[in-house]
Amino acid sequence: MTRTGVLGGTFDPPHLAHLVLAAAAREALHLDRVVFVPAGEPWRKADREVTPAELRFEMTVAAVEPYEWAEVSRIEIDRGGPSYAAETMAALAADGAAWWFILGSDALVDLPAWHEPLALIAAARLAVAVRPPAEVSVPPETVAALPGIESRIDAVAMVSLDISSTDVRNRIRAGESTDVLVPEAVRAIIDRCGLYSEL
Repeated sequence: MTRTGVLGGTFDPPHLAHLVLAAAAREALHLDRVVFVPAGEPWRKADREVTPAELRFEMTVAAVEPYEWAEVSRIEIDRGGPSYAAETMAALAADGAAWWFILGSDALVDLPAWHEPLALIAAARLAVAVRPPAEVSVPPETVAALPGIESRIDAVAMVSLDISSTDVRNRIRAGESTDVLVPEAVRAIIDRCGLYSEL
């Protein structure tokens, strides 16, 4: 049975921490592949301007191109409307194979506020990144809101990387280097399209 991890996100832009998290999940859970899923309309980020989905898709494809175990799905872009992880995982996991939704441990605090979180954990196990040697700690409020969630979690040991898309955008806007933080192929698209250079 194929074992697949799914890493969703805005990817505005994709950066090193995304790739390290995907690689860590692949190793920890013996995944055959990791599918990156750029959000079509990231409803949790409606308060700020987001780079058009097609450009974020192009950057994500460029970011994962060197890795034979990684691919990019257009499922949320092509579906249209707000991008919900629960809907995405229900569609992807309908094949009956083994699926994991990859996320950071900080997301467990916020998970009850997601769209249909119970449907998400019913469709896939959660691959939760933790800094070694720590174990996954599920907040009591999350356990209360999502009964059974603890049995649906697998820990993924990952070194802590203080990198965010916001930081990358700010560095580009300030004319600072993004070497190492962003793959060269992604930075080439950013420069070609003049992304993030203005407020």
